This record gives sequence, C-alpha cells and structure tokens, in this order.
Amino acid sequence: MPIRNPKPTSPGRRFVTYPDFAEITRSEPEKSLVEGLKKSGGRNSYGRKTSRHRGGGAKRLYRRIDFKRLKTVSRPRSRTSSTTPTARTYIALLHYADGEKRYIWPPARLQVGMSVPVGTRPTSAWATLWPLDRCHPAPSCTTSS
Repeated sequence: MPIRNPKPTSPGRRFVTYPDFAEITRSEPEKSLVEGLKKSGGRNSYGRKTSRHRGGGAKRLYRRIDFKRLKTVSRPRSRTSSTTPTARTYIALLHYADGEKRYIWPPARLQVGMSVPVGTRPTSAWATLWPLDRCHPAPSCTTSS
C-alpha cells in the first residue's frame, strides 16, 4: 500500500503520512452484499438523549465480509478492490464460477484479476488463507487435580 507525504506547510504536517488509495478500483459497493447500519444518535429506546455529543454523521453501509471462507467449490477471481467505512480497511470482491459474489479481507499481494486459492491446503505464499483450526489447533482438554 503506497503512502503519500503532504508538503510540510505547518509543523504539525511535517511528519504526517496518509494512505494513497491508488489501488482502489471501485467506489460503489456491490448491492447484494450491503446492508444498512442502525444508528442510535445517543438516544435510548424511549428516544431520550442518554449520551451527549452523539448524532449526525454520514450514513454508512455495512459490507458483509466472508470471514470463514468455507466455500471450496471453485477458485474465485478477485474483481475489485475497495475500502469499507465501518472497518477502515481494504476489502476485495471475489467472483465465483457459479456467479456468487463475496467480500473478503484480501491477503497481502492480492491484485485485481488474480485467482484466489481455496480449500484446506493453500500454498505457502497464501499462508494467510489457512483455516484457523489449521493454524491454531484446539487446546487439549486436560484437567489439573
């Protein structure tokens, strides 16, 4: 992820860095994978203010992200790269051969158009895609008496 440095127009901006969103390929989310977020605006169930200085802000949409990655039918292709306003991270949109679409947190070095390995035995280059039970085996059930 490239990083950009602004011109030091003031002492506070001298050592500031910002992410460069050059690899972002899409600004609008996939409509089938989006749902609304409920906001309270600092009010409880009676409508009374219970938290001060809350409210306003832009309406945000939640992108459903496939964390478990249990679908192992075909190798999906990465189609777009975007950001999510709720998690402040990059996400990738995958297209499967059967037409299904899913968002994932992309592993390092994933480019648009690459095919993503699936299953329980990905290559070592994609070590971040191992299932969690393979990386961290469940602890043994021992009791101390």
